[in-house]
Amino acid sequence: MLKKLFIAIVLFSGLLAGLLPLSVHASPLLDPENTIYLDLPSGRVVIQLRPDIAPRHVERIKALTRKGFYDGLAFHRVIPGFMAQTGDPLGNGSGGSGQQLKAEFSREKHIRGTVSMARASDPDSADSQFFICFTSEPFLDGQYTVWGRVVSGMEFVDKVKSGASYNNGMVSNPTRIVHMRVAADVKQ
Repeated sequence: MLKKLFIAIVLFSGLLAGLLPLSVHASPLLDPENTIYLDLPSGRVVIQLRPDIAPRHVERIKALTRKGFYDGLAFHRVIPGFMAQTGDPLGNGSGGSGQQLKAEFSREKHIRGTVSMARASDPDSADSQFFICFTSEPFLDGQYTVWGRVVSGMEFVDKVKSGASYNNGMVSNPTRIVHMRVAADVKQ
């Protein structure tokens, strides 16, 4: 009995401290206002937003999401073992919403499931395009604005159609976003 109580206390303490993986306690503890539902043809990806490290980017992503900006957009650049990129209304990597954001770099690591802003060579050129990491990519750390993390549904990101390595991951007949919604706006 004492052993079970000790285990329960350790698990509860880990949950409160955030030490347990998010998949253990993702749904009930996520703030709906800071959660994105990214619906793909293969299933729903749940993204926890990080306004604590990238408040301007989170607000912009939520504003674009609420306008339906991302609905139907392609994952135009997908490099297996690296990342899947979307958010370009032109579908070729050169488009955006027309509003660039000042970088909000942090110490957050680019690991599997990290959601980060794509940008040009200018650190303050992020707009609407973002990418989801398939693996740990430490060379991106501190160079791109991390604004979220996939907390469930990464297996659906893994199913996004890949591009060819000879053309930097550009995808023909790409996977498209079905819907992207702020969880607080979704009626269950």
